Amino acid sequence: MRRLPFLPMLYRLLPVIAAAFVTTAMSGEARADFRLCNNATSRVSVALSYTDGTGWVTEGWWNLKSGSCEVLLRGNLAAQFYYVYAMDERGGEWKGKAFMCTRDREFRIEGRDNCLVRGFDRTGFFEVDTGKDAKNWTVQLTDANQPASK
Repeated sequence: MRRLPFLPMLYRLLPVIAAAFVTTAMSGEARADFRLCNNATSRVSVALSYTDGTGWVTEGWWNLKSGSCEVLLRGNLAAQFYYVYAMDERGGEWKGKAFMCTRDREFRIEGRDNCLVRGFDRTGFFEVDTGKDAKNWTVQLTDANQPASK
């Protein structure tokens, strides 16, 4: 069998080639996401509600320790309004007047009507207005229970 002299060198270069490919692919376009940062002093549990183009979807729970951030939705924002509910370990809440369906354990619920009839809790979320042209957004939770967005 004939040996190809360049194969050993090619095998040694494969990790370098793969790393260069991944770096190039990742640096091509900046990511745009909906993020939430927990600037409160205790752990928080977060639920998010948004429209997926055909209807409302509510998802939870993300658990964020103090001082951490989490991407709740990846990619460019598809809507102007998002809704967030959060609670901390001490009973504090970040809530509002937009009611969505939730439940105690991890969930993804489609629709926002008839929560109790469908066996879900009815929870008040606060509105996040990202503007008409925003591609990404970060919500900052603070101990004052006042949501701050940028």
